Amino acid sequence: MNRFLTSVYDLSIYRGRGGQLSFMLHRLTGLGTLLFLIVHILDTSTVYFFPSLYEEAISFYRSTPFLIGEIFLVFSVIYHGVNGARIAIFDLYLVNKWKTSSARSSALWTLVIAVILWLPAAFLMGRSLLINNFGLRK
Repeated sequence: MNRFLTSVYDLSIYRGRGGQLSFMLHRLTGLGTLLFLIVHILDTSTVYFFPSLYEEAISFYRSTPFLIGEIFLVFSVIYHGVNGARIAIFDLYLVNKWKTSSARSSALWTLVIAVILWLPAAFLMGRSLLINNFGLRK
């Protein structure tokens, strides 16, 4: 337990460096994706056991707050994947080129690439949200 508290304390002290932000964002996006997968598995299992509960879950998933959260879920999956690829490339292939400056710039490029990949999906999902939940037409 002491090691856990030390880790939580270390995360709570913001040092302002890109590596720490990248580390924290990678962990948060991974946990968010894991939470979604757990909820998805649980609600999918209700199809067989509690069909009426499944229908209620689907209507909840079509609500505005959940759809906004879904847009951020897509960012979480994209960022986590791009950052994981960056970590794998640095750890497996560019070990001798790792420096603090290159780690900072690669963390920034990871965020930029993730946002560029996320924007089209966010636009389409946001447009669908506006059309279906608020009655805005094309």
